[in-house]
Amino acid sequence: MPDSQPRLAPGCRWATHAEKPVVLYPEGMIRVQGTGQNILELCDGERTIQQIVATLAEKYAASEPDKIMDDVCSFLEGLRNKRIVDY
Repeated sequence: MPDSQPRLAPGCRWATHAEKPVVLYPEGMIRVQGTGQNILELCDGERTIQQIVATLAEKYAASEPDKIMDDVCSFLEGLRNKRIVDY
């Protein structure tokens, strides 16, 4: 999984709702903010999960990379189950 290259799934796209970033998907909309938004913005289909974790580790230097990897994988797996992210 660390070598997977996540991206928004077909039919999903960024938008704004009430001036806040959201992801629209065929079944609805999710509001993303904070760390979740940071993760999704890095999911461009080119960066690997490992590269995303490395980028976040630089931004959140106080966190351990292993914990960031676990959190990112868990977050993305949840979105994958909802068919919002593909990898």
